[in-house]
Amino acid sequence: MLATSMPSSSNFPAGFSSSAILPSTPVSKSISPDKYRGAVVEDLQLSPAFALPFAEPVSRVIELAYDRDFSHIPVLDKNRRPLGYVEVSKLKQLWESGQANPNDKVSQFMIKFKRTSAEPYTLITPLTSLDELEQFLQTNIFALVTDAERKFVIGVATMHDLEQFVSRRGF
Repeated sequence: MLATSMPSSSNFPAGFSSSAILPSTPVSKSISPDKYRGAVVEDLQLSPAFALPFAEPVSRVIELAYDRDFSHIPVLDKNRRPLGYVEVSKLKQLWESGQANPNDKVSQFMIKFKRTSAEPYTLITPLTSLDELEQFLQTNIFALVTDAERKFVIGVATMHDLEQFVSRRGF
């Protein structure tokens, strides 16, 4: 399970969007875009995101991840801007092998988001079609939902969220 999701559309201030650049991970199951019938990201009605500050100690990160059953957690800077994410299973392996100490900062072990002209940051707003979100998720583990300036994490969207949406709607 991921540190997940975003508030329902009624909780979105105007101009909010989603974004994330993550290492490519093939998704085994894809949904036909025509099944979305014009639905957009805000129609997923996802739960609020859970994210950690970059200075959070490793021991606390592991505790919080297992309390909430998360596999990936976004990491934020002091201004709550997304910096990257931590892969909980890898962090736990480093902890168990003695390569990560309980008081080390999570920022030492996070996977940083790539922000280059060669790999531009992908922005997905609440009004972006689920078709476009699906395309993004075919090469990424999850998509962070942020404000338009990418300063605040609001939620996380996954392929599983799209599959649940189709299932609920009976498309």
